[in-house]
Amino acid sequence: MKNNITTLFGIKYPIIQGGMVWNSGWKLASAVSNAGGLGLIGAGSMYPDVLLEHIQKCKEATQKPFGVNVPMLYPNIEEIMQIIVDEGVKIVFTSAGNPKTWTSFLKTQGITVVHVVSSVKFALKSELAGVDAVVAEGFEAGGHNGREETTTFTLIPMVKEKLKIPVIAAGGIANGKGMLAAMVLGADGVQMGSRFVASEESSSHINFKQKVVSVEDGDTHLTLKELAPVRLIKNKFYNELQDLYQKNPTVEQLKEKLGRARAKKGMFEGDLEDGELEIGQVAGLIHEIKPAGEIIKEIIAEYNTVKNSLCV
Repeated sequence: MKNNITTLFGIKYPIIQGGMVWNSGWKLASAVSNAGGLGLIGAGSMYPDVLLEHIQKCKEATQKPFGVNVPMLYPNIEEIMQIIVDEGVKIVFTSAGNPKTWTSFLKTQGITVVHVVSSVKFALKSELAGVDAVVAEGFEAGGHNGREETTTFTLIPMVKEKLKIPVIAAGGIANGKGMLAAMVLGADGVQMGSRFVASEESSSHINFKQKVVSVEDGDTHLTLKELAPVRLIKNKFYNELQDLYQKNPTVEQLKEKLGRARAKKGMFEGDLEDGELEIGQVAGLIHEIKPAGEIIKEIIAEYNTVKNSLCV
């Protein structure tokens, strides 16, 4: 499947594994890359020394291209970026911040830069900042999300209409049919997060993985918009949040309720009641935990089968 995304990253298939906090360690990133996609290490949940370890282990586990996803609100961002440069990582996905802040620096180091956006406005700003591609993420996606609440199927053609650089679709894509639909709408590739959470190599807790494959439609909701919008599985913590909303809470009260390390508690430590369980709406289509390589094979097989049937 040769196109401008596979050429840009030097990969076989235009499938990118999302760099998700507490899910995307070196084992998952290397497995996806070895299977022909682009694996991303999620730096958002890693201290600098932990990220360094994951990059080094990933380099040992794969000879294929891989990248690092860096939320730019990270407190140790300068140290993180220097580690990426020192370790020779050639692909960086940035998110949660202004693409102008780091793109020029990374490009001078010979690094391919992609920025995650949730609107046409920020896609244009990213292109102007000099990024090589954008991930256009609809609000079906899990984890932290855009405030616009624009769906993937609406966002992709609107972004594609305005940009000259490649567009990667994200949000609500977990199989070959979804991938084909995104490409028909103009996407040059797809980024999948939720599907790879339910993989054997994901670094999240088995309790969380099993919860993901049991999710049905309506089991997730976008909340905490006053802080940073995040899509969560409904659980005890979520219900307590909704009770708090009935009292018209202040931002400080919401912050106090959220506390610290709640995402770690839920996804990494497996506390399904009091933890923050971030996943996309498409989890309702995910029914089995499988090796990442097998997931990619199934996606590509379904993509080709459906595409060929439509061309008959």
